[in-house]
Amino acid sequence: MMKWVFSGLVIISIIFGIINNTIKEVSNSAIMEAENAVKLTLTLVGSMAFWGGMMRVADKAGITNIVAKCFRPIAKFLFVGIDLNGPAFKAITMNLTANLLGLGNAATPLGIDAVKKLAKEDGVTDTASQNIIMLVVLNTASIQLLPTTIATLRLSHGASSPLDVMPAILLTSVVCVTVGVIMVKVLEKGYNLKAYSRKKIAHEL
Repeated sequence: MMKWVFSGLVIISIIFGIINNTIKEVSNSAIMEAENAVKLTLTLVGSMAFWGGMMRVADKAGITNIVAKCFRPIAKFLFVGIDLNGPAFKAITMNLTANLLGLGNAATPLGIDAVKKLAKEDGVTDTASQNIIMLVVLNTASIQLLPTTIATLRLSHGASSPLDVMPAILLTSVVCVTVGVIMVKVLEKGYNLKAYSRKKIAHEL
């Protein structure tokens, strides 16, 4: 889907550049932004390599196990029937820890791994289980205690205090997670009631 969106934007830019006789500016912008994209990538690579390495060290040192133990009471409420000693729960813990550190890109492969292990544990193949849906919501509206990626971007653009947005980001992410979890639980309950009603009607028939 996104390839069509970006392709459409490029085509529209070229068309309007020709119409307004600014095709030269369009070409120059394309070249400059390509260069800026490479610079941005190199800037983020250093930060992600550092924090990604820290995540591996934390995992080897057993710190993620400590985080997992702290997360257990909440996990029982968020993820129905999950094995708290299984690989899926550990993958979820790694994923949420990366999100807490604001490592959105580093959290993505961890999240994919967690979804695969959740799908295997929940016994689903071609659909998303309730636990997978909850994980996606937590990733989309994740609480960020340390917005590392945003701080790196702000620093690269000349911000004198790249972490001064932490209170606003923390407040926003907490509100988003709270609303998201509530909606998942409400819709989950509604779906279960609907499924129970269908099963009861089918049994009566």
